[in-house]
Amino acid sequence: MTLKLIGAGFGRTGTWSTFAALNRLGLPCYHMQEVILNKANKGHLDFWRMVANSPPGSRQDWNRVFANYTATVDNPGCCVWKELLAANPDAKVLLTLHPRGAEAWYDSTIDTIYFTENVWQFKILEWLTPFGAKFGDMSRKLIWGRTLAGVMGDRDKAVARYNAYTEEVRAAVPPEKLLVFKVTDGWGPLCRFLGVAEPAEPFPNLNDRESVKKIIRDIIKGAYIMLGLLLAGVLAVLGLLWWWLG
Repeated sequence: MTLKLIGAGFGRTGTWSTFAALNRLGLPCYHMQEVILNKANKGHLDFWRMVANSPPGSRQDWNRVFANYTATVDNPGCCVWKELLAANPDAKVLLTLHPRGAEAWYDSTIDTIYFTENVWQFKILEWLTPFGAKFGDMSRKLIWGRTLAGVMGDRDKAVARYNAYTEEVRAAVPPEKLLVFKVTDGWGPLCRFLGVAEPAEPFPNLNDRESVKKIIRDIIKGAYIMLGLLLAGVLAVLGLLWWWLG
């Protein structure tokens, strides 16, 4: 498939609800959950890690991950929105913004998806599991390093980056091809932009913060299990050494 809509908005700007809305409108949509939760997308994390370790603007075979999609929102797609637009010049661009502004976006991000950087249990998974190593490397380089310029540790700089990025997108995309959108705007602006009828149902309002926190809790449980197994292995080796030397 060819991408018809490219989401440039950062994660934690209502992208999960927008993801659901676009699927409801008949545009199969890509989102970070398609990378880490969709078992049919085996190999996608490896692809995005390759992108993260390639120079910005590098040409990629985007069809490897977007073949079954006509829209994308959220990370990691938003990190390469310019490259995706160059590869799909007829696509429109959707810039999602947090309904309560840059400061609320920052707080939400630190509280959820920044866990790859500020939750020590994830570091254990990075050391001990292939998934942790790949996801941590991809996130650190592509999302937090390249797109967010390595400023998430400083609230003021991160808020400034959010605002500057918003203006960068506005300046780079012709007005007729760009929709600046908040999920509180509802179906109207999005459907008019896409030229489709509005569904006779409320706009999706997914509790993605709780969903992300559940994923984080599962990761923490996994880290403790890995620690337990590691400790058991060390004790077993020490026991064998004690028996052998004794």
